Parts: sequence; structure tokens; C-alpha cells
Amino acid sequence: MGIGRKAMANNRRLKRVALFATVLAALALAVAPVIVAAQDPAEPAGGKPAAKMLARPNGRISPDAVGETFLRAVITELAACGTRESISSWDDATRGIGCGRNHILARYQQIAKASGGRLQVSVDKFEATAERTFNKPAHFENILAILPGSDPVLAKTAFIVSGHFDSRPSSPTDAQADAPGADDDASGVAVGLAAARLLSQKKYRATLIFVAVSGEEQGLLGSTHLVSYLQEQGYRVGGFLNNDIVGADFAPGAPHRVRVFSAVTAAGGGAAEDLDSPSRELARAIEEIDGREAVRLIFRLDRMGRGGDHRPFVQAGLPAVRFTEPLENYDHQHQTPRTEKAREYGDLIKYLNFTFLRHVVRDNAEVVRELAMAPAPPANVVLTGGVTPDAKLDWSAPEDAERAGFEILWRETTDPRWSVYEAVTSAGQAVLKGVSTDNHFFAVRAVGKNGARSLAVPAMDGTPGI
Repeated sequence: MGIGRKAMANNRRLKRVALFATVLAALALAVAPVIVAAQDPAEPAGGKPAAKMLARPNGRISPDAVGETFLRAVITELAACGTRESISSWDDATRGIGCGRNHILARYQQIAKASGGRLQVSVDKFEATAERTFNKPAHFENILAILPGSDPVLAKTAFIVSGHFDSRPSSPTDAQADAPGADDDASGVAVGLAAARLLSQKKYRATLIFVAVSGEEQGLLGSTHLVSYLQEQGYRVGGFLNNDIVGADFAPGAPHRVRVFSAVTAAGGGAAEDLDSPSRELARAIEEIDGREAVRLIFRLDRMGRGGDHRPFVQAGLPAVRFTEPLENYDHQHQTPRTEKAREYGDLIKYLNFTFLRHVVRDNAEVVRELAMAPAPPANVVLTGGVTPDAKLDWSAPEDAERAGFEILWRETTDPRWSVYEAVTSAGQAVLKGVSTDNHFFAVRAVGKNGARSLAVPAMDGTPGI
């Protein structure tokens, strides 16, 4: 008994020590930021200006506006084609890639009719050659639904919502095996269709394009061709939102946040001072519009060992990101449907989470809605003032009667997100008194009278080298 009492006393003592250590750790975390901040001089000494910021645009889209019945019907139609392998039949109305094309085209044509003809639907046919076409030219088609912008200056700026409608079984060149592709990527196609339904009833300053591409599983062939097509048509890509594998949310506690992948370069890397690529600025804008509770930023090009239709856009220096579900289950991707040792494989509708998918639709639609309402981004943003007490920003912008002004953004060099330093009404030069050029990164974005913001344009170093 004496040994038992001694052990119990020791346990109580250990618990008290552990509790004390936990309290100390919590206190250290609570005061650490204050101590660090107190060790740095204030910039500027009197505090930054109180920026008068306009509210975001009215009419924010709710997930409740996205119909689950519509999403389920679209994905059911596409999965019922049996396979949508890009090198399967384009002519069979009941099985193959042509079956998928027919369903998508009919859906977009219905939306176009409901829009009063504002949405313009077309099919872009082309040939491409790759290892997965057996190194022979193969037929491909992209389906485009274009909602032209109403502003003469901004109408050639396009914000694009995309998904690929081809699918694949275990073998990427097997055109006979079943490949329902409910998640990869009927879910992404459904996002584009649902976003078009939500947005095509109204006008926007810039152009919106909803596209379903083929040839993704053969080597991003449809999206590679799309980059060239848009350039030939004279469009400037304001932002490309690739939705690929966005229909499932397997982990307990769903729905979770959708992941948004963005990179500095197509290799996914970049120097420490080069973290402000067009794609990264698009990702930051997505998070700011949709909220941190809705999207999770992933600062890499894509999932390791995988590729997506945003890559050709990134390679072209254009702003492009990938939306993908929170935690993937690889038993239900790139798998011929089957059961082995009581384990089921296959990309089937029953594994989808339509509540999560509705949120992804909203996340896409609200982003392109706001960006298409915004003024053009500023140009020639240059930072000077090195070896002086003040940071100086210069930029230019075309005349725009719908623009309210500009927001000057800054962040710590170790911070992934911008915050607003001040708001100004006109382009030219802004002097940030008492702000070091060394301790922060800077950017400028345009703000419309409606509260819509353009993408941020990071400031380039304009100080002559020594």
C-alpha cells in the first residue's frame, strides 16, 4: 500500500509539472508576437494611414443558389457514357467521348437560350499528337461558352472557368474499358456549367468564358491548344480557374476547404524575392474574395507527380490556378471499376459530396464575377526610394470613369498575404513616409466604384544598382 500511495503522489506531481509547462508554453506563445513587434521600429513612426476602403460588390453568390439536382444530373449524364477516354469514339451517341461532348453541348445551349442569347456556345475542333495518342494525330474538341464583356476596353480580358470532360481507366490508352470519371473530371465540368447558369443572366465589364476541354489525360492537349486559341482570338487572360477532381471530400468532418494550387513558375519553384507571379496573385485574390474559411492556398504548381490544365497557362506566364478537393482517395482516380479483395476501385458518383461541390461552384463563380466587374490592373508599378527614409511607388493606368482609385498593398517579406496600406484616388506616385523599402514587399491594385478589385500588381525594384 505504501508503494501505491507513493506512486499516486508521483503521478500527481508529474501532472502538476505538465500542467505548469503547458501554461508556460501558452503564455510564451501569447506574448511572443508582442515582444517581437516591440523590438522593431514602427513604420511609419506615427502609424500607417487609415485607409478608406470600399465594401466588396453587392450581390454575393451563396452556395444555396447552386442546385444539387443540376450538378447530380450533369455528372450522372457524363458517367453514363461508360467512358470518355479522348481516343474513344467521337461519333457514338451512347458511349465514348462524343457522348460526353453531346451532353455538355446540350447543357450549355440550354443555358445560352435562358440567357437570351448573350452566352455564345461553340466547339473548337483540332488535332494533336502525343505519346498517349500512339504518336499519331488524333481528333480533339473543346467546348466554349463565352459571355462577352460589356466594356469596350475590358471586353478582350477573359476570366475562365474550366474542367476537362475526358476520363481514363487504369490504362491511359485503353479506350474500351469503363471510365465513368465522376470526380475526374465530370465534377469540374459541372462547376463550369453551374457557374454559367449563375452568371449568364447579367453583364460584366470583362468577358467570362466557361470551357470543357478534352485531351487532359493524353497530356494536357486541350488546354495547351486553348492557350493558343485564346491568343489567336485576341483575348488577354485575366485569370484561369482549373477545376479538376473537385467533387469528393472523403475525410470525416466534411465539407472542408477546397485547395487552390498556385506556382511562381511551371516548375513550381522560384527565388525568395520572386513569390509574386500572376498565378500567385490570382490565388491571393481568390482567398480574399472567398474567405480563408472556404479555400486553402497551396503554394506549389500541383500535387506531386500529377499535372493539370492550368500548367500550359502558367508556362505562358498567365495567371492560372487549380482547384482540387481537400484530401484525395487514389482508389477512386484513374482506376478501372472493379473489386479486389473486398476493396472497391473506380471513379463513381456514390463517392461524391455534393455539398462540398456546391461550395466549389460558389467559390469559382464569385471570384470570376468580382474580377470581371473590376477595373483594369495598374501597369508599370515601380518601387524606388532605396537608401532613403521613404518608399516611393509609381504606376500608370488608363482613364476609367468606373474606377474609384487604387489600393497600395504591403506585407512583410515573410508574410504570404497582402494588407492595405492606404487608398488613393489617382495613378502617379505615392510616397510612403517613414516606410523602409527593405522590410516589406509592395503592390498596387485598382478599385472600382462598385468595390471590385483587380488583381494586385507587385512593384518591381526601380532602384539603379550600385
